[in-house]
Amino acid sequence: MPNHVAFNPHLPNIAESNALWRRAQGLIPAGTQTLAKGPTQFSNGVAPKYLVRGRGARVWDVDGNEYLDYNMGIGPIILGYGHPVVDEAIRRQLEDGITFSLMHPLEVELAELLRECIPNAESVRFSKTGCDVTSAAVRLARAFTGRERVLCCGYHGWHDWYIAVTDRNAGVPACTGELTRTFNYNDIDSVIGAIDDDTACVILEPFVFERENGSFLSGLREVCDRYGALLVFDEMWTGFRCALGGAQAFFGVRSDLSVFSKAMANGMPLSAITGRYEIMSLLEKEVFFFTTFGGETLSLAASIACIDFIRRHHVTERIALLGQRLLDGLNALIGEFALDAVSISGYPSRTLMNFSPKAGDPIEMKTLVQQELIRHGVLWSGTHTLCYSHTEADVDYTLAAFAESFRVLKRALAAGKVGDYLQGELLQPVFRKTNAFNAGPRRAAQTVADQATASPRTLG
Repeated sequence: MPNHVAFNPHLPNIAESNALWRRAQGLIPAGTQTLAKGPTQFSNGVAPKYLVRGRGARVWDVDGNEYLDYNMGIGPIILGYGHPVVDEAIRRQLEDGITFSLMHPLEVELAELLRECIPNAESVRFSKTGCDVTSAAVRLARAFTGRERVLCCGYHGWHDWYIAVTDRNAGVPACTGELTRTFNYNDIDSVIGAIDDDTACVILEPFVFERENGSFLSGLREVCDRYGALLVFDEMWTGFRCALGGAQAFFGVRSDLSVFSKAMANGMPLSAITGRYEIMSLLEKEVFFFTTFGGETLSLAASIACIDFIRRHHVTERIALLGQRLLDGLNALIGEFALDAVSISGYPSRTLMNFSPKAGDPIEMKTLVQQELIRHGVLWSGTHTLCYSHTEADVDYTLAAFAESFRVLKRALAAGKVGDYLQGELLQPVFRKTNAFNAGPRRAAQTVADQATASPRTLG
């Protein structure tokens, strides 16, 4: 009998998932197309590996087990799986065709819609993936400024310019990594210490899980203006989720270029680069960025339907309210169980559960919580990504499931044997290093000291 979203006494039977996984071994490198969906992020031996159906906020695996999902396709599902408005738009367009030999009117219609919703979206181009448009933004910035160096903060995809500065950079020429440096979020001094007159752009995720300190992004804007560098917002996660207009609308800080994907089409593959016309106009001739499937119509139709629904039904506001309900409930449970090693970070639209090493191995603790949530039909990998289809009842059930999971964690911590409670393999980090790698060298001490003493709001 398959498990449901209920207090199941046993872990789900995942025999078919495991059989498929065995077939994938040696055939599909790493076994997965998306690292965040693979068994390194879900406890191997406990969690399902293959999903076959989704409806609203729930998904079903190949063994028939049902789960309440807090991953939402790793971000794209903002309205819910199988949302009728988006699916109907796809079906209507499918009757006429998918890809054509000339341009399609939907390209113009969606570009106009994005211009209406996103600040400074004077010009728009489409592609398929997030790293497509982040790489296009970097190339545009280099062409526009005549400079080569890039400063980045966050995750920006698998292309050479970014992945060169991580510890998974095999196959990338060393000279590529020399042109990219990292800085720390909410640390304007780390930016000032790395930026120079050959910096083409500063690109970052406007926030991930650490909350903006109230002056960092505006200070970043002023530092970029001082040095003539472009400010690029990587809005894969913030776009259409924190606000309809993304981080620029949420924080009131202007970027020169902003790039989007994930939530803009409720699961269909689409990305967009938007920004100032004088920069984007280089895509006319000087900068080459074209792709066969950029005008694929099913995704364009889905995006128009999705964004229109977000705008008319105040989706971001609803998600924020549900997220706050979950955030408040989790913080209350952490206090109730006196779990000093557990904390929640982020904005209500998307939060993260953190585990401190002061009580034990953080990976063991996270794996155990995931295991117990799976037992109760909650699919969770550390983050809480909500969609429009989640309900207050879903959140309340989730809090009840966390209460039971925390009860087990508390017992395991008291025994000092969290690992003994695990029935599957430990989760694994994506990167061994996650902060301050490939940081830029600080310039002459006096120059840095002079600039570091200035308020971020007075730079410019």
